Amino acid sequence: MHRLEQYTIKKPNEVLLVKTIVNNEEDELIIFKGFSSSLRGKTEFDPDIPVLPEKAIIVTIDRLKSPYNPNNPQYLEQELTWEKMETLLTEIGV
Repeated sequence: MHRLEQYTIKKPNEVLLVKTIVNNEEDELIIFKGFSSSLRGKTEFDPDIPVLPEKAIIVTIDRLKSPYNPNNPQYLEQELTWEKMETLLTEIGV
């Protein structure tokens, strides 16, 4: 998760929409400028408390143009696997 947050710091014109599974329940996170927030579950006020536990499974990642508008999302790439996202992270040094 930390690497995805760092990615959005280096790419401030992008938002990541991350679909996950935690304890057999689906969740969606939005990551923007280094901060993560759950769209379906609880997000702590303290940014040092991780939004996702380590056992979370990342299903897909969407890259969107910032600012994020849920009524009119502007996708750059959709349904990236973790492996594909890892390549992007490595390319920008995260």
